[in-house]
Amino acid sequence: MKKIGILGSTGSIGTQSIDIIKKSKDRFDLIFISGHKNIKLLKEQADELNPQFVLITDLDAFNEAKKMNFTCKILFGMNELVELINVETIDILLNALVGHVGLIPTYTAVKNKVPLALANKESLVTAGHIIMKEVYANKSIILPVDSEHSAIFQSLQGNKMKNVEKLILTASGGPFRSLSYEEIYNKKAFQALKHPNWTMGRKISIDSATLVNKGLEVIEAKWLFDIPASKIDVVVHPQSIIHSLVQYNDSSIIAQMGRPDMRVPIHYALNYPERINFDIERFDFMKYNQLTFESPDHKVFPGLSLGYTAIEKGNSMPTVYNTVNEVMVNKFLMDQVKFYDISDRIELEMNNHKMIINPSIEEIIALDKEIRMRLR
Repeated sequence: MKKIGILGSTGSIGTQSIDIIKKSKDRFDLIFISGHKNIKLLKEQADELNPQFVLITDLDAFNEAKKMNFTCKILFGMNELVELINVETIDILLNALVGHVGLIPTYTAVKNKVPLALANKESLVTAGHIIMKEVYANKSIILPVDSEHSAIFQSLQGNKMKNVEKLILTASGGPFRSLSYEEIYNKKAFQALKHPNWTMGRKISIDSATLVNKGLEVIEAKWLFDIPASKIDVVVHPQSIIHSLVQYNDSSIIAQMGRPDMRVPIHYALNYPERINFDIERFDFMKYNQLTFESPDHKVFPGLSLGYTAIEKGNSMPTVYNTVNEVMVNKFLMDQVKFYDISDRIELEMNNHKMIINPSIEEIIALDKEIRMRLR
């Protein structure tokens, strides 16, 4: 049995991971789970799967949880989370935290040679130069959970990176794909949350609508697969059947495809290197007998181009790109700003940013905090 820890077990990726573990109790021994404020769901997960520890990162929620008769040990805060990763012997850590908060757990895992199933792309976006240095130094393992990066990872199996001509990330285009700038301008958060294909969390759903998510994925792919951003293309594929592709130097293209269901890449990462039978609806070509592709519209969705600019400039610029986006998406979800205020503010902050060369973890955290304080 694999001993597993799940960070962010109450979120979209976390709950789908819990669903997989429920159906595979003979394969997984759940050591710990973590959540922020949804202690009711944490309690339900703990009661059913009996982990040794439940970690809560919100103080009010932690104090409330102490009154709820958890049968396992309850812990609080990032320091105890890091200590769990340091001390507990686990075979795989799933980092499904949303946003910059996932950085320290990712860094701790790769430094301690804990195999990492990574759904927290922001870790590599902001500190890829640091994380991957630790991966190579410690011979750590990162198993991508994002459907696009999982697809590339699978399409690379048995091949060498030196033979890769380019990576091709697919994008659904989000709920506003076919609309003009003017038609999108006054769209509200509840409209942007209606993703046509995927069931995702609120933050990533907005990122998909702005195409910032694809910019973040370009940066993540650059670090995961050690390839220049200039060799990473983005293609809009509205059906979300082909999850991403690898083009080789002999012109062959290998793709990974299937129904748009995040449980598939999660299942693959948790069971890697084995492919275990998964009782899930199979893909039917007759139901999806037409696959189409388009170029992304960089003028209507400038968030993608800003992602390329951020990684081309490198250093501290991806942190600015990521943090400003997180702040502005949160404001948009609360109807405090308009849709294009997100990319407009990202561009403004990137233009005004005084670059920090080769930033340390501490400098990245400090920059993230400074931006949040200033834009709140």
